[in-house]
Amino acid sequence: MALRATETANLITTYLHMTDPSAFRPVYLDETGGRSVMIMAMAGADVGFYRFLYNTVGEQWRWHDRRLMSDDELRAILESPCTSVHVIYVDGIPAGYVELSCDGDDTEIAYFGLRPQYIGKGLGKHLLSYGIARAWDTGAKRVWVHTCSLDGPHALSNYMKRGFQIYHIHEEPLPERYLS
Repeated sequence: MALRATETANLITTYLHMTDPSAFRPVYLDETGGRSVMIMAMAGADVGFYRFLYNTVGEQWRWHDRRLMSDDELRAILESPCTSVHVIYVDGIPAGYVELSCDGDDTEIAYFGLRPQYIGKGLGKHLLSYGIARAWDTGAKRVWVHTCSLDGPHALSNYMKRGFQIYHIHEEPLPERYLS
């Protein structure tokens, strides 16, 4: 995939965190426009379903890391007690997901996103708010996330509006794997 007109030859990764639940500013859907919207945690390590989510959410943003993993490697992550995957459904159809990964007192929003046809409907801030709330509910002392210049144009803004603060920015030449 060639560079988009808005992309530079550098990859800029922004790291954000929230260190106190009082900083959290959730936004949940008040109205669903007649749609049924619900979020459910995956109860098991369904690698095929996870790959469907990862691929359909991440394709437009060039997610590739989990595509390179074997089913056994991915199953080990999904079976870890420190990993939870929460899927948002709209009218019974999986629309996106948020994946949380804990490490001691820290919980990372490891993956978060919506399938293309569900972007721009308020579902992203709703799902992100749900994910952050789950992280705090499980005893996190710090919730963190990173985003990069290849992600959606509203990703950084959504994180900051929910209460995340930038703590580090890293810039590097765009890795070769993103140029093809």
